[in-house]
Amino acid sequence: MPPFKKTNVNIYSKPGPQVTPDTIYWKKFSPPVLLKEFGAIDYINFSPVQPYYFALTCSVRVQVYNPVTKQVYKNLSRFREAAYGAAFRSDGQLLCVGGEEGHIKLFEIKNKTLLRVFKGHRGPVHRCFFTSDKTHIASFSDDKTVSLWDIPSEKRITSFTEHTDYVRGGTVSPVSSDIVLSGAYDSAVCMYDSRMKVTALKVDHGAPVECVMFLPSGGIFLSAGGTEVRVWDALAGGRLLAKLSQHHKTVTCLHLASDNKRIMSGSLDRHVKIYDVASYKVVHTLDYPNSILSLGVSPGDETIAVGMVDGLVSITQKEKGQKPPKQERRVSYRYIPDNFQPAEVDEVVEQEEFEAMSKFDQYFRKFEYSKALDSVLSIYVTKKHPARTVAVFRELMKRKGLQNALAGREGKSLAVILRFLIKYLGDYRFTEILINVADILLDVYEDSPLVTTDLTVSQLLKRLTQRVHEEEHLSESLANLQGCLSMLLAGASSVDSSVPDPASIFPSVDAQKTTVIEVKDVR
Repeated sequence: MPPFKKTNVNIYSKPGPQVTPDTIYWKKFSPPVLLKEFGAIDYINFSPVQPYYFALTCSVRVQVYNPVTKQVYKNLSRFREAAYGAAFRSDGQLLCVGGEEGHIKLFEIKNKTLLRVFKGHRGPVHRCFFTSDKTHIASFSDDKTVSLWDIPSEKRITSFTEHTDYVRGGTVSPVSSDIVLSGAYDSAVCMYDSRMKVTALKVDHGAPVECVMFLPSGGIFLSAGGTEVRVWDALAGGRLLAKLSQHHKTVTCLHLASDNKRIMSGSLDRHVKIYDVASYKVVHTLDYPNSILSLGVSPGDETIAVGMVDGLVSITQKEKGQKPPKQERRVSYRYIPDNFQPAEVDEVVEQEEFEAMSKFDQYFRKFEYSKALDSVLSIYVTKKHPARTVAVFRELMKRKGLQNALAGREGKSLAVILRFLIKYLGDYRFTEILINVADILLDVYEDSPLVTTDLTVSQLLKRLTQRVHEEEHLSESLANLQGCLSMLLAGASSVDSSVPDPASIFPSVDAQKTTVIEVKDVR
């Protein structure tokens, strides 16, 4: 006699997110620790040397935190107006800070000593960074200029006036102390060479630029503004390599992670997207409680700090290792290690695993169809596991026993089935099966006195009729929308040959035919 075939419930399970090595890696981070500051977190910067302190620029002060204790290590408050963009030097000993006053201040971290004040900008300085030679500072100001300062002499070496609006994004080259990159609200991204004192490169981002960043090679840079992050090739004259359109609100910050193999972007939509540097595709998403203004990652991904508009700072740390199991596995004479190699004269008999049979399968085995259906109509099952109820309906239809299982029911039992149909008829996983169940139910109770005498049943039947009409109207609207989109795509492809054919939106098209990679989020 063949073994009993169990009812397949997994056929109706929702497709979950694909488990990838990145998903496993980022899930290992500890639960976030939240810190509250007095204003929006303008900028977060980690020291490149251990113990990897990070500086929070907020309101009229800069606070240096210890990432292990989450306590303030140093507090720099020598500002009359708002401070902006505090950044560490590569040795972690000095910190440069811009501000609303238009000055750049240089601090020694250990003693909180103010060493230099660079004056000359006529507007607020939102970003400033040390160059790779450690002797110069590049500043980016709302007076539409980019300046390079000499630290020993406290004088401005050169100034660039290419932009026509506020300069809010900037960075320095990781491979050359003479290359500076800026992004402004005029949508332009400019690259300067201080040796020639000219603009070496200029590209149009297409939206006000909030942040720019170099990749470690120095030949590729990224610009963030609007809802897009764009990747440019500086060695090819500013050729656009990719558009990353995963956010639906303004992208405010960029950062490298995972030994420069991942790109992180934060946005006002409360998400941090993580991209693969090789393919520029999203590999993971981190969610936060409010709009994100700043993002910092320590070397080795040990700590991630995210600053938000309401003054919250979320700090998560990578766990050193997985948590041990709750109960250790004891080794006995019955236990066979995984690396056990039996001798040729031995024969290993595998132990059969017996799974407990569900209650409805037990009833199916006895051909008690009504009891099988009753077992999955409880409140707990219909709310928490509706797929089990639908799977039983499907099995009853296959066995041609659904009519017998539905017949002869009282008003209360029939009402439970009707409520289930009304609630889940619109679920795309169950629609086809539940429509057939509704047809058979109406055939069985067409001439039953319950339809007219039981007020609850009659009202539920009216609600079921209304639900069917709603789904029908929705299906017609979606079909009309699909037709309109097809006409628009077909018309666009006939007018402009550069517009891709409608079939090109599917993954089957060879990706090598396009020169620009554009990744979009359907949300």
